[in-house]
Amino acid sequence: MPFRRFWRNAIASGVKPSYFISDVHLGLQEPEIERQKERALLSFLEHVQSNAGRLYILGDLFDFWFEYRHVIPKGYHRVLGRLSDLTESGVEVHYLAGNHDFWVRSYFHEALGLTVHRDPFAEELGGKRFFYHHGDGLAIRDNGYRILKKLFRSKINIFLFSLIHPDLGIYLARSWSRMSRAYTSTKNYGEGDGMVEYAVARIKEGFDYVVMGHRHEPASRKVGGGTYINLGDWITHRTYGVFDGDDFRLEQWN
Repeated sequence: MPFRRFWRNAIASGVKPSYFISDVHLGLQEPEIERQKERALLSFLEHVQSNAGRLYILGDLFDFWFEYRHVIPKGYHRVLGRLSDLTESGVEVHYLAGNHDFWVRSYFHEALGLTVHRDPFAEELGGKRFFYHHGDGLAIRDNGYRILKKLFRSKINIFLFSLIHPDLGIYLARSWSRMSRAYTSTKNYGEGDGMVEYAVARIKEGFDYVVMGHRHEPASRKVGGGTYINLGDWITHRTYGVFDGDDFRLEQWN
């Protein structure tokens, strides 16, 4: 199995692997499918806990998320508990907000110990320069989405939304999630989604890997002197990335 060879390389180099996922969209599908997806994700997170130094969640772990001051959406306690277990065991977990879960406040950091990023970020791993972006809003022609994104991320609008009773607020948040999916499903940009062009620009700046999600199609593509990675999703593919300090690979969790 390719993953076993990949993990042996990590051991040989003395570097614990870093894992990458995106677009799990917990809460999206029918209950039985959700239970299967949750069990697979919990198994994956247990594997990460036993083997990894880092985990990167690059957006849309949840199909929607809005965090009130004293209330969070119900139904995700097993996954949230496992993430807390990871950080308590010393695994460094980074969470980049996507277009379905960008209403993240303090809970992920204060209660779970996650490092939260609301905007794209960069770092160096194993001597390689990485750039992370969820991948939304990059299409040149998608001005409508960029306007919506600014409106929904406005601090004033978030404050006003927080004044709504959670039962109504979460209903509205689900409606926004459906609206966002309906909008993006009509936008078949193909190669015009802006991701590859964006990756090329970052690689020209000196980055070795540009890692994204959002498109729900796993991809690994050499561009210039670097590599564009799309992590796929956990709705259809259950794909994830692994970096062992030398190489980045896409794998599938079975």
